[in-house]
Amino acid sequence: MSLDKNTPAKSRNPENYTFLDKEALAKYTTDTGKILPRKYTGLTPMQQRKISKLIKKSRHMQLSL
Repeated sequence: MSLDKNTPAKSRNPENYTFLDKEALAKYTTDTGKILPRKYTGLTPMQQRKISKLIKKSRHMQLSL
């Protein structure tokens, strides 16, 4: 896994994102930082749970989204 900050997400599939993919995860949050619900993201329940965990992990590691 490359830690280069300028690399885009490897895939468009949300299941393949990591907590380092700031630009990709930013699509699933509002401007104020709240996680968007499935109604707006169009993700499956399993994908939504994974995205939520990744966003929370990114916040905990203090990577600003």
